[in-house]
Amino acid sequence: MSNPVLPQPLPQIIQGGMGVAISDWRLARAVATAGQLGIVSGTGIDSLLTRRLQDGDPDGSTRRALAQFPNPELAQRALDTYFLEGGRAEGQPYKRVPLPSVGRLNPAWELAIVGGFVETWLAKEGHAGQVGMNLLTKLQMHTIPPLLGAMLAGVDFVIMGAGIPRDIPAVLDNFAQGQPGSIRLDVKGEPTDQATRLTLNPADYGLDLGSLGLSELKRPNFLPIITSHVLAQTLARKASGSVEGFVIEAPTAGGHNAPPRGKMQLDELGQPIYGERDLADLQQMRDLGLPFWLAGGSGSPEGFQQALSEGAAGIQVGTLFAYCTDSGMDDGLRREALRQIKDGAGLRTDPLASPTGFPFKVVQLSHTLANPQLYAERTRICDIGYLREAYWEEGAGKDGQGKVGLRCASEPIETYVRKGGSLEATVGRKCLCNGLMADAGFPQLQKGGELEKPLLTSGDDVIKLAHWQDRFTAADVIGYLLGQWRPVGEETATAAQSGDALPQVPSMAGHL
Repeated sequence: MSNPVLPQPLPQIIQGGMGVAISDWRLARAVATAGQLGIVSGTGIDSLLTRRLQDGDPDGSTRRALAQFPNPELAQRALDTYFLEGGRAEGQPYKRVPLPSVGRLNPAWELAIVGGFVETWLAKEGHAGQVGMNLLTKLQMHTIPPLLGAMLAGVDFVIMGAGIPRDIPAVLDNFAQGQPGSIRLDVKGEPTDQATRLTLNPADYGLDLGSLGLSELKRPNFLPIITSHVLAQTLARKASGSVEGFVIEAPTAGGHNAPPRGKMQLDELGQPIYGERDLADLQQMRDLGLPFWLAGGSGSPEGFQQALSEGAAGIQVGTLFAYCTDSGMDDGLRREALRQIKDGAGLRTDPLASPTGFPFKVVQLSHTLANPQLYAERTRICDIGYLREAYWEEGAGKDGQGKVGLRCASEPIETYVRKGGSLEATVGRKCLCNGLMADAGFPQLQKGGELEKPLLTSGDDVIKLAHWQDRFTAADVIGYLLGQWRPVGEETATAAQSGDALPQVPSMAGHL
């Protein structure tokens, strides 16, 4: 099999892969049809699929994509189990996807394969633009099924960060040939003579290439998200297959950030302190000879031009796209967030919020779990489980050989401690799974009528939105980055600062 061929010309703008449906198919399609690289998120795709079906799939898009899934039996099983004509009744919680374990991966994996296909198929429907999928390396239990689904739908790129995705190129190679894909599962405390692997065989899901009448699937281009040129060099030379380029992420990017190199030091607000050691050497990146895109703090015309002058192929931008009307963010949350940002709401890099141990940027909105009082009032529960860590339970398996268990620092404290976790690790941890589902408009109704609250993440560029109008599209964002459109509010702010009147340029909203 030959290596994938990068499209020419390369996309200059990659839309960020904001997790759990903020980067949904509608946003990715809007960006791709504008000639740039649209990205769908594969994170939480099984729950996203099932919750859309339980809300009645009002526009029929999910069912339209399901009708194209290569194995109709799997698509029909998802419909039979989760679809509710007209949506849930008032006060009815979402039916959950059963949490997978190492010994029982289905139905979660089956639904994630189907969900990855649906999201990618819809993003690619009706145009010839480029679409990619973003996943978090840390979410090892939930990584390879969406990749298979996306490849069945012809995904063009795969982008992965939050860890070292060394095994992924080989998974893409194998899936392209209809062969099983496998990754090493990091298990805390696992004996050195053990090596737990997670393997997905397409044939087990009736998706072998022979039954589909195919000789191979398109192997997507793989772009790891890295913060260090050293990691880029390692992946370029020692990954399990080909790497076609890199996204270089600065600490100003939203979502999960890589921890600072060296000993963790915090500023007066309790945020990690980053320095020169945490920035990639761009000369070293240029010497690698592979294309790269800059992410984090590049979301402006000036940042775009600066990236090109540094030899980058372009930039990746998340925050501006997250707040556009094409994104999957709940519209009420979007409007309230923009209002509070205009009123001075800040952004904090929280070293504790994420159960992964990675720093996580959180917009400080009063009606979300960023509010310490609302966080304290929430009943702890782990009912989605994407961020659970694997650990070794000595003597717990058959014949006392031990087995792999799963735990999350955001689950009930007594449960986590009983599984061998430390009490200190639970302090300040937030349920990102439920919070991010709520961001996209799919909050779970828990026992006792407790509706899960959002927890919104953004990059440092969110501050500039204080000067933007309330509604703008993905096409507006692209026009802004290319110097072809100026936000009305930003122009007004700039004019007020300079004393010069700038012409008002109307938004393109409503003209797509």
